[in-house]
Amino acid sequence: MRLSNEDVQVQLSRRRPGQSDLTTPRDEKDKVSIQSGVEKGVTLGTPISMLVKNQDQRPKDYTDETLDLYPRPSHADWTYLDKYGVKASSGGGRSSARETIGRVAAGAVAEKYLSEAFGVEIVAFVSSVGAVHIPRFPGEKLASESSASKATSSTDAAIGSHAGAVDNTLDLSGLDEEEIQEPLSKEFRNLLDRVTRQEVDKDDVRCPHPLAAERMRQRILLAKSKNDSIGGTVTCVIRRVPSGLGEPCFDKLEAKLAHAMLSIPATKAFEIGSGFRGTEVPGSKHNDAFVEKNGKLGTETNWSGGIQGGISNGEDIYFRIGFKSPATISQDQKTVSYTGKAGVLATRGRHDPCVVPRAVPIVESMAALVLIDALLAQDARHLAATRLDRRNVLDLPKSMRLEEKVKQEASK
Repeated sequence: MRLSNEDVQVQLSRRRPGQSDLTTPRDEKDKVSIQSGVEKGVTLGTPISMLVKNQDQRPKDYTDETLDLYPRPSHADWTYLDKYGVKASSGGGRSSARETIGRVAAGAVAEKYLSEAFGVEIVAFVSSVGAVHIPRFPGEKLASESSASKATSSTDAAIGSHAGAVDNTLDLSGLDEEEIQEPLSKEFRNLLDRVTRQEVDKDDVRCPHPLAAERMRQRILLAKSKNDSIGGTVTCVIRRVPSGLGEPCFDKLEAKLAHAMLSIPATKAFEIGSGFRGTEVPGSKHNDAFVEKNGKLGTETNWSGGIQGGISNGEDIYFRIGFKSPATISQDQKTVSYTGKAGVLATRGRHDPCVVPRAVPIVESMAALVLIDALLAQDARHLAATRLDRRNVLDLPKSMRLEEKVKQEASK
């Protein structure tokens, strides 16, 4: 396969710090240099190694003695020290998002193969920051931080008004009248169908919805102005996925994707297809009806998110990942020392007020790595089958063989 530094650099540049006022001001260019496995622009079949050098590191930001005495709340400082007995003197070591450079570099190589060999396309985008999000559900309006807070307050009040009431009657009338009929709006599904990286990258927030992007920007800047941080979600869609990828039981394709996504620093949630919203839709509405598409079976809807029984069905795969608010902030935070003595910690240094704009290429890269593993495994299975005598299955009942089912249908 043809491969150059430029093929990898595109994604690394999207991940690098210092891109805008929404990210850490640390100015790393993250220039990649392929060290081995490629000659004259072509891969050799040997391991590919790549080098990205740090140029703007500042270890002195971590020389404050309070960081030696107090673990950062919600950071990995304590768990790493508790597990290994030692920890890195500056930064988070292996828990730092700086390690995702390797993921993105490897993912760029995997994605190039997927694109050239199968036409696979992977696009991720920021779908929410704090309570500001792209409308996803039928009839939903663009939420702002204030309106979301009001909604939460009214919900809490409603719950409170019923908390003390005791009703021994069980009335099931109209129980299904308010059930959700569609987990995602037509507008959001259209976005999943058409969104491109060019559209995503038009705004530093990496949100393809202009109005939502502007509100997200203001929310991030608000957190930054208060020396605080805010979380968000990233949605990813994978198009033109071959069917048959994934394994039964423990290595289901969605399990592999969840494993990969939740290994990214700061992730806290994962949902695929209709996700949690789909649990509120009756099966009669949620089931994806089979239809004929270009001579093959396809589905009319895609609430399954392109995976059924842990195996890809040929439809687009889409999922959403939740990222927590970054733990390292410059506000005073109550904590205790490693010996349990109460104290206050405010960290210095250059940290992201929100990680989701830079997380987009990381999500895409991890998706590419999962998919290429699944594709190579499926290719190996097909190759292994071609070495066996096909007549071995001719004595099986016709109901057990796909080709016989297709022939039967064609003869009707």
